[in-house]
Amino acid sequence: MIAIIGGGVFGLSIGWYLARSGQAVTIFERGQVGRGATWAAAGMLMPWKLSDSFSDDLFALQRDSYQRWPRFAQELGEISDIPLHYQTDGRFFVALFDNAVQRLERQYRFHRDIGFPVEWLSGDEAREREPNLGPNVLAAIFTPMAHHVDNRNLILALREAFLAVGGRLREQTEVQELLISNKRVHGLQLSGETCSAETVIIAAGAWSGRVPGLPQPLQDVVRPRKGQTLILQMPPDAPLIKQPILGPVYLVPRPDGRLIIGTTVEREAGFDTRSTVGGVFHILRKAQGIIPNIEELPIIELGAGLRPTGPDRLPVLGPTGVDGLIMATGGHSYGILLSPVVAFTVCHLALTGHILEIIRPFAPNSGSDKI
Repeated sequence: MIAIIGGGVFGLSIGWYLARSGQAVTIFERGQVGRGATWAAAGMLMPWKLSDSFSDDLFALQRDSYQRWPRFAQELGEISDIPLHYQTDGRFFVALFDNAVQRLERQYRFHRDIGFPVEWLSGDEAREREPNLGPNVLAAIFTPMAHHVDNRNLILALREAFLAVGGRLREQTEVQELLISNKRVHGLQLSGETCSAETVIIAAGAWSGRVPGLPQPLQDVVRPRKGQTLILQMPPDAPLIKQPILGPVYLVPRPDGRLIIGTTVEREAGFDTRSTVGGVFHILRKAQGIIPNIEELPIIELGAGLRPTGPDRLPVLGPTGVDGLIMATGGHSYGILLSPVVAFTVCHLALTGHILEIIRPFAPNSGSDKI
């Protein structure tokens, strides 16, 4: 049996790929699947190099996964009746200050030079496209490459797909200990039950380093980064914006009129997922600088998620130095984007014992070729 600890977007995607290949797979989830970072996300899908220091390896991984997303979505649609609302209408990147305009110009030149379809817009030109953009918007990039998906429907669809191909799901089940001896994993200890497994995949998000029995060098490899979100309700027939906007905060409209607004920079706050006055004020103040008219919209939901963050904000994917033990975590703010490539590469690793080159830079035990 293959055991997966964690039922977020990584765990469910990997489980679906493994189960449809004929493997006996069980996902163990301490709560309810997908109710962590994935539930609080916005579902934006695009490779984007945010700065000169942004990891080239991560950018390559993002680009690979982005190319896989259309087929990933199609296959999910074929096995699930749940609409993903996979949209391909593009995104605006906006700048509200002079130094932000300079950063945006560098991003524009870089992505233009590598062949991305990007368009530079003045503030007035951006307002012609999205009339509710405020006067503080000085410049913008528009790209049709930016896609997005309903993150919550994605989780529901992955759950259905995993079960449809024979996967076994155990929610509200906390792992008491990893069973490891002689540098080989043998299974899991649950409350009053031992589960044997030849392969164990740690995909527990921000809690990945806290799985009891995990070797000490792996216990600090992932840290939680708190990110708060709000959901406002726009009139579905007259939304304030029609396409996602990324600036000091992100604003993502949904077909039913919901407007998801969230932070782009998270802070470490342990495992506290409560909304705070300061966090909500920051989000609303920044969002109103982009779209002043949001002040009349009702707030229908407040929330926070813990984004699992590896060293240098890179994912943690691959062999661990313990035979049969694999990590697949640390998706930070791009976990949904990376799901197809993570599912493919971790499935390959679990089935063959060999790591593919594209995830080798993210292996916690980078000196090993095998699990």
